[in-house]
Parts: sequence; structure tokens; C-alpha cells
Amino acid sequence: MTETASAHLSPPFLIFIRHGQTDWNAEGRMQGQRDIPLNDTGREQAKRNGEALKGFLETKGMAHEDLSFLASPLSRAVETMQIVCREIGREDDAFSRDDRLREITFGAWEGYTIPELAETHPDKTARRKADKWGFVPPEGESYSMLANRIDAWLATITRPTLVVSHGGVMRVLRGRLLSVPREEIPSLDTPQDKVLVWDGQEFDWI
Repeated sequence: MTETASAHLSPPFLIFIRHGQTDWNAEGRMQGQRDIPLNDTGREQAKRNGEALKGFLETKGMAHEDLSFLASPLSRAVETMQIVCREIGREDDAFSRDDRLREITFGAWEGYTIPELAETHPDKTARRKADKWGFVPPEGESYSMLANRIDAWLATITRPTLVVSHGGVMRVLRGRLLSVPREEIPSLDTPQDKVLVWDGQEFDWI
């Protein structure tokens, strides 16, 4: 499905891959900036995305040398990038790490599920449900704060780039480039088994 943009921020060409699954993803735990590794399912998802990307680049007549490669420094993103690089015939350490691509941090809530937090912090979880965009978890970061970080990063992207990062970053990126109402951004889908491609005007999934 293609998503068409009416956006104010527009890198020329961007490929975005969310890291593969971790055990905390599978358990519904708030992961944030905790450095949780991929599980076997996540490695298979990364392999699948690398294979899909290889086919896409071949179809478009592009080589991996035509792209810059950037990843979040968290190990689940780094390993995903390494797997993707191997699948497309690139050295698996041929990429840069960028701290601005780290996941949104949930602070003191990291490691917990929402049902667990609803038992211990019902007022705060209710406030989060009412305003996911603006809510700041204890010692954490709001989506609004994350958007400022990603806006600053986007302004530096001037050439075709492949990014491996996180679900929150994927939501903000899609939301900002497509001018999605901000209250809807935290609920956007973030598949781990698809590759998101921005051609300068619209998104598509491969």
C-alpha cells in the first residue's frame, strides 16, 4: 500500500527498517532504550527484509553503494543492520551509528507491560492513554520530544539513505513526512517484517 505525502520535511530517498523482534517485543514490554537483543524470530525478520531489499534495489537498478547506511546504536538495531547488509552483499560493519536514532525512552517504565503499570500507576497510565503524544513517563521522553530529535536528524539527510531504527522512530518519521495529526502518530503500525521506502513524495512497503 502506498502512502502519499503532504509534508514539510522531505529527504530525497529513504529506506527505513525497524529492528527485528526481541523477547520483550513478544511479551509486550516497554523496551525503549534498554539494550535488548534480537531473538530468533527477529533474526529471521531481518533476513527477510534484507532479501526484500536486495530484490528492490535490483529492480530499481540501484547498488548498495548508492546509499548511506545509518543505525541506532542499540544492539537490536545493529544486529538487524548487519543481517541486512549481508543479505544485500555489503560488508556487515559498513554503516554508521547515530544516537539520534535511538528509540523513545520510557524511563522508569522500561521493562514493564502496560497492564502491569495500570495496576501500580493507574492515574499515569490513564493520562498516557488520553495523550500519548504529550505524555512523559517518569524519567522518560514524550513522542513530542522524540519528534524534535527526529526532525533535527531529518534535516541532515541530503542523500539516499538506509536506516535501521525503532518503532517509535518509524511512527514519528511516517507521521512527520505525511503530516499525520500528531495525536494519531503514536498509534501508527510499526511492522518488523516489512521495509518502508520513501521516494521523496510518498511511502511504500516492500
